[in-house]
Amino acid sequence: MKITVASGKGGTGKTTVTASLAAVWDRPLLAVDLDVEEPNLHLFLQPEISTDAEKAWMEIPVLDAEKCTLCGDCVKLCQFKAISLMISTLTLYPDMCHGCGGCMAICSEGALGKGQRELGTIHQGRVGKTRFLSGTLRIGEAMSPPLMEAVKKKMDDILELEGRDAVIDAPPGVSCPALCAVMDSDVIVLVADATPFGLHDFKLAWESFSSLAKPMGVVINRAGMGTREIYTFCRENAIPILAEIPFDRKIAEAYSQGRIIANVSSELATVFSSLQKNIRALAAGDTREVGDA
Repeated sequence: MKITVASGKGGTGKTTVTASLAAVWDRPLLAVDLDVEEPNLHLFLQPEISTDAEKAWMEIPVLDAEKCTLCGDCVKLCQFKAISLMISTLTLYPDMCHGCGGCMAICSEGALGKGQRELGTIHQGRVGKTRFLSGTLRIGEAMSPPLMEAVKKKMDDILELEGRDAVIDAPPGVSCPALCAVMDSDVIVLVADATPFGLHDFKLAWESFSSLAKPMGVVINRAGMGTREIYTFCRENAIPILAEIPFDRKIAEAYSQGRIIANVSSELATVFSSLQKNIRALAAGDTREVGDA
C-alpha cells in the first residue's frame, strides 16, 4: 500500500505527520521523501544513508552539426524553445529540454542523437527496520517531476521485491510536482490547519486531487487554534477526518529540535496509531471505521 501525505501549502505539518506515521507503522515500511526540491524527512527520521548515492538522468538531444541540413523541423516541433535556428546555426538549450524525444524522432538526417542531463541524486538508507528513499534535485535543474519519477521507479522496485508499504512525503501545493507525487497512491492523506489560509489551500488540494478518484482523508494539525470552518467543509463534502493533532507547545518544541512528535507523549502516540488504523480502513473502503467527519 502506498500512502502519500500531501498539503495545499507549506507549513501545515506534512513532513511532521509523515515522520510520525513512519515511526508507528507496524508493518515493513519504506519511507519516501518526494519533495526533491527541499527534502527534509531525513532530519526527523535520521536514517543511516548509504554512501553509494545514484545519479538520475534525463535523455536529451545532442547535435551532430555535420549531418544537420537546417530544415527547422525540430524547431517547429519543440514547444519549449529548447532548439533555435538563427541564420545558419542550430542551437540546443539542454536545460530547457523536457525530454520528450520528439525532435530526435522526426530528424530524418539523424542529426540529433541521444545525450543526457543530470537531474539529481537518489539516496537510500535505513532507520531500524524501516527503509528510506529520497531524491535531491540538482542545483539549477528547473524540473522536479522527472527526478520524482526516477525515485518512484526505485520505490516500486523495492516494494515489489520486499513487499513493504510506503509512506510518501509529497511536495506542498497543487502544482505538477504535487500531482506527480499523489497520482499513484492508494490513499491520499491531506494535512491542513484550522485557519482561514489553511482552509483555503486545503480546499484547493481537495479539489485538485479529487479528480484522481483516490481514497482521501484529512489530518487537522494545530486543532483548536483556529476556526471550525474546516470541520463544516469536511462534513458537507464527506471528507473523513483521520486524526487531529492538538495545538501544543510541546509539539512545537519537539519539531524545532527535529524530534518525532509521536514520541513526545503517550497521547500523541495514540493519535498516530489511530491514524494508521484509519488509513487502512479508508484504503479498504470502510469509512464506518474512520473517525467522524
